[in-house]
Amino acid sequence: MNFKQIQQLIKFVARTGVSEVNIENSNIKINIKGNNKVSDQPQVIQQPIIAQPQIPVQQPVEQPKPDQIETSDKVTESENSSIITVKSPIIGTFYRKPSPDKDNFVEVGDSVSVGQALCVIEAMKLFNEIESEVSGKIVKVLVDDAEPVEFDQPLFLIEP
Repeated sequence: MNFKQIQQLIKFVARTGVSEVNIENSNIKINIKGNNKVSDQPQVIQQPIIAQPQIPVQQPVEQPKPDQIETSDKVTESENSSIITVKSPIIGTFYRKPSPDKDNFVEVGDSVSVGQALCVIEAMKLFNEIESEVSGKIVKVLVDDAEPVEFDQPLFLIEP
């Protein structure tokens, strides 16, 4: 996890009012504690991991693994092999339009091609365009406009 990703996580915790987030991997441990009021400097602790049994802590928000943060979008096949689910690669706010005065990127029934923008997800004042990794027809939009989304949350169903 790089410094920019840690900063984004801190801002997300401050903005959403989550009380505490703990992240651990082989070489870093991060504990961010928020409170009801906005603080200037949320606490970030980075220390080496010592091999001791620890009680698992339930995280209030599912966090992406560092090697998955930079992927453009997650596409998996559902139980019905003809429908593909496009999932959110990041935590943020889902928008169907590039701006409030423009039309939606896609509608149910629209044909999409590889690389075509499906939506944008705002995270830390950055608008990340989510592109289709498959060609096909939009079967269903699973998220309402301006709704918060989690990492790996299904956004669209596409029939190839």
